[in-house]
Amino acid sequence: MAAKKRGARGVKYRRAGLAWPLAAAALGGAGAGAAGVVDNYPLLAAAVPGVALLLAGLTGRRYPLWPLLLGAWLLTWGGVLQEQASRLPPGLSGVDLGVSARVIEADDSAGIPRLLLSVDRCRAPPGLPRCDRLGKVRVSVYGEAPMRRGERWQMTLRLRPPHGFRNPGAFDYQAWLWREGLHATGYVRQSPAPVRTDAAAPSLKPRALSFIDRHAGDAATRRWLAALTLGESSRLTRDDWNLLNASGTTHLVVISGLHVGLVAGFGLWLSRAGARRLTPWNWRLRLWPWWAAAGCALGYALLAGLTPPATRALVMALVGLWALAGRHAPGAWQAWWLAMAIIAISDPLAVWRPGFWLSFVAVGWLIVIWQGRRRPTGWRGWLWALCRSQLLLAPIMAAAVLLAFGRVAPLAPLINLAAVPWMSMIMVPLALLGWLAAPLPYASEALWWLFGLTLDLLRGLLELAVTAAPLWEPPIGQIAAVAAALGLVALCWGLPAVARELRTLSLMLMLLAVVTVSPPALPEGALRVRIHDVGQGQLIELRTRHSRTLYDTGPRFRSGFMPLAGLWPPGQRFDRVIVSHRDTDHAGGIRALQEAHRVARWQAPAGDGVVAGQQPCRNGQRWQRNGVAFAHLWPPAKRPGELSPNDASCVLQVTAGKHRLLITGDVGARVERRLLSLVDAPVSVLVAGHHGSATSSGVQFVRSVAPRHAVFSAGRNNRFGHPVDRVVRRFRRQTSCLWSTAQDGALTFWLIPGEAVRVESEREVPGGERC
Repeated sequence: MAAKKRGARGVKYRRAGLAWPLAAAALGGAGAGAAGVVDNYPLLAAAVPGVALLLAGLTGRRYPLWPLLLGAWLLTWGGVLQEQASRLPPGLSGVDLGVSARVIEADDSAGIPRLLLSVDRCRAPPGLPRCDRLGKVRVSVYGEAPMRRGERWQMTLRLRPPHGFRNPGAFDYQAWLWREGLHATGYVRQSPAPVRTDAAAPSLKPRALSFIDRHAGDAATRRWLAALTLGESSRLTRDDWNLLNASGTTHLVVISGLHVGLVAGFGLWLSRAGARRLTPWNWRLRLWPWWAAAGCALGYALLAGLTPPATRALVMALVGLWALAGRHAPGAWQAWWLAMAIIAISDPLAVWRPGFWLSFVAVGWLIVIWQGRRRPTGWRGWLWALCRSQLLLAPIMAAAVLLAFGRVAPLAPLINLAAVPWMSMIMVPLALLGWLAAPLPYASEALWWLFGLTLDLLRGLLELAVTAAPLWEPPIGQIAAVAAALGLVALCWGLPAVARELRTLSLMLMLLAVVTVSPPALPEGALRVRIHDVGQGQLIELRTRHSRTLYDTGPRFRSGFMPLAGLWPPGQRFDRVIVSHRDTDHAGGIRALQEAHRVARWQAPAGDGVVAGQQPCRNGQRWQRNGVAFAHLWPPAKRPGELSPNDASCVLQVTAGKHRLLITGDVGARVERRLLSLVDAPVSVLVAGHHGSATSSGVQFVRSVAPRHAVFSAGRNNRFGHPVDRVVRRFRRQTSCLWSTAQDGALTFWLIPGEAVRVESEREVPGGERC
């Protein structure tokens, strides 16, 4: 009897399988390690430390299961904690550090070379924290020393801990740095000059890239060939990425299961054809063709650099080959869980990358919609299978993308319906055949010339789709509802035996959710003020019920990056843009604004030619929008010649009921004294002049204006020391509530008549002193 019970437990255990509890234990460890590490990950992850033991109890009590699950949990938990411990200590921010490092990647597509370094040794000045655990860093190079992949250099770095801007609905750079395992960012010091200690070891990828550069046609063809076949997506330009993001086709150029699967499938077809000729009597039983296909997939992933997407695709392809081989193969779901467990254990940070979940959601949903169905036959059957897969994938992937990124391309399902087969059946085979034909004269050039033609057609399709329907970004508070409606459509149409009435009802609910989604309208006479986090610069968005105004456009950095480019999807409309003056920290985002958005009216100080067709801002200009009064208080109509560019800044006062907002640009204390007779005091919200520098916010001005809230728009750890201590003390003596975009992230003030001023910050600062 006891033996029967043990046998029954064994059968139950075998049916349940080990893959899903192993994956759950690995995911639980990654979640526990991430709890509290990055401030936008929920602390709920801290509740999973016992998940391995719990799953062991649910799936059976076989003794070997406990240490295996516990080991998976410990590996991922320890891996995440190790990444956290490798970050640059805060005490070394802005300090010169002597390092010996190997160049992992070198990218100069932004105009200034950027390096990804693996630090071998790090030396900090005496008396400061040690940096010997520092791992990977991302730095810019402003000198002349050409640094190439694989080389080792002795250099001096000035670094800071991973940090990024925090704006609502925008890309979280800090979280991305953490997910990618980057422990610091900064730049290479040119004194003392960097010294190369070791040349790059012979490598296949640089030779392959050089071959593309010599034999491919135009620049676009070279960029896309490098991305599709070698995983060099860094070669794609910002315009390429903008087009892919806006059309919902970014997955097409990332080394994914599509590319690795094609290589593995082609290798399997060739090897099985060879086996059929060599052993025609039992070629179906031969195992070596499957090993050959696995070798092709592995070689391709190695050529692509085993980046996280390539590694994920390789693991899933190998598990798929194992399952398809039919020898002791797991079921489809066990293979799915096993791939998830292997990836999570080998790279614990992958669990926190959106691509990890998007790829597994896509594969899992394909298993659901095809499980129990016959394999398609003939070209018509495969064409129908492709269309059915894309149409049923569209709603579930739209929901996942919406939850992950907060925006979605409306025409992505239709675009992918054409783009996926075009890419998988024509473009990728042409690209790979070009490599196979490399030994033949002019063969690669001909094949890659055809690839360039297909690329032009694809780009034309994407541009047409983006023009017709740009990225759609629902309000943050309604993203979950829209995603739930899309998920309901996917379930009703993807699951078998669902009544037709329910399927129709799900479509109606989805359309209702999409059509009725709109941001909550501001009441008449109300104003929403958002001071964006753009580093050492200024960008302020003013919204009334039906109007949208920008004050300044943010900075443009030495690398060419403009923070404004990442704040909104393309196609936004602004009724008025006021550029306080022409300094780069205020006017640096103009080009990004002109390229991606529409502006009805530009204003800037007379003589500051920031854009063509601008109108001058001057004292006495007044206008109203939806019950909110706007007024320029400065500069005067006749600009005195002695005014510096800073002192000629446009000064804006906005009145919403009894609430007043004052933005003074970079004017100094001398101009502030002249403004005292023009300002309606007291002020509800004051954006402190010149980012809180000592030249502005004079004692008399602060006392007279008496702001309830004072905001410093400044960069974290900026080299100017803004806001300076004595300016901060002036506002504290006035009992103003103090805010800083450097610490608080983007700040949103709601100025609604009859209500107290309401403030929202994107980053909570523990123990931060406010009022």
